[in-house]
Amino acid sequence: MALNESGQEDVLIAHQQMFQVQLTAEGPLTKLLVAVFMSALFISVNSIMFVTLRSKAVFRDTPRYVLFAHMLCNDSIQLLFSSLMYIISLCYVQVAKAVCSILILVTASTSRNAPINLAVMSLERYVAICFPLRHGEIATKRRTGAAISVIWFFGAVNPIIDILYTSATDPTFFGERMFCTRERIFTAPWQRELFEGLNAFYFVAVTLIIVFTYISVMVAARSASSNKESAKKAHSTLLLHLIQLGLCLNTLVFGSIERLLAMTSSSRLFMDLRYVNFLLVLILPRCLSPLIYGLRDDTVRPLFLFYLQCSTHRVKPNVNMH
Repeated sequence: MALNESGQEDVLIAHQQMFQVQLTAEGPLTKLLVAVFMSALFISVNSIMFVTLRSKAVFRDTPRYVLFAHMLCNDSIQLLFSSLMYIISLCYVQVAKAVCSILILVTASTSRNAPINLAVMSLERYVAICFPLRHGEIATKRRTGAAISVIWFFGAVNPIIDILYTSATDPTFFGERMFCTRERIFTAPWQRELFEGLNAFYFVAVTLIIVFTYISVMVAARSASSNKESAKKAHSTLLLHLIQLGLCLNTLVFGSIERLLAMTSSSRLFMDLRYVNFLLVLILPRCLSPLIYGLRDDTVRPLFLFYLQCSTHRVKPNVNMH
């Protein structure tokens, strides 16, 4: 099994070497510039939405908006570091293992954080609709902060274990340079098995939570004569959570898709498919968060559009908006 994975990585590196030669050509260079531009654009949009959510006390103190702001921050960090790793791999640059470990730690943690954060957001909506009288008691700002800490713990525990193990067993860990991929830095078979096992566990657990809250809110919407409008909105939000969860799954299996493409495609076709994979699997889910959650919120949307206009110098900032 290990030899097979090593062979797949060798094929992937060979494709990258060919791409380095082609990088100065107009086509690949244009693709690289488009990827960088899209990443920068969506990070900017997420940042404006994040500033919007930090501009009002009601957003800073309401659990659903705090979790939304955390999702935006997490998605932007993942997009930034994933784009950086993508550019490094395309340019065939070797980096120190310590630097590669930090890149992998951040990208792996934020990838895992995304579906777990969706589960917590779904639970918050479930409590708001099914237990409205206790929502203020259960979903407090302090508990929301604790939930975010738990999200980061579950997201980071696996890559931290990998880094500690690899640094303890490899004396040259901090100084040796390498092509930065997760498979090359974490070589023990149990590390790959643990990584894939946790990915499956997190996805199944989050899916069960979102499906449970979705069904519970549907039942509440049909049985309650009052608060039907809120239940309907929560129902729509949870449905969007399911869609977003599917996109998060694509992010978790990005590496597996890339290895499959490397083994079944020619070098030129591999680079084209890898580029499409990067745009659709990594960039697209990160740019949908403000569109799915922010722009459909009647409270957030006007303020977001205001800050968006300020950023493009169409209007002058008004201090009263704060």
